[in-house]
Amino acid sequence: MASVAKIVELSADSEKSFEDAMETGITRATRTIKNIKSVWVKDQEVLIEDNRIKTYRVHMKVTFKLE
Repeated sequence: MASVAKIVELSADSEKSFEDAMETGITRATRTIKNIKSVWVKDQEVLIEDNRIKTYRVHMKVTFKLE
């Protein structure tokens, strides 16, 4: 039997690290998306305030299997 997957893009922020931003995004996604199979971190960026890193941001593609 063939399966079909869908991909959605999302962004998540953290004041701690890229890893924490990724965990935050995945944790939030699992609340409303079932059957997540993989997450690809497409891009990362930092937001600067007063010459310091204020926010770590990751842009992710979440792949999940459709029921």
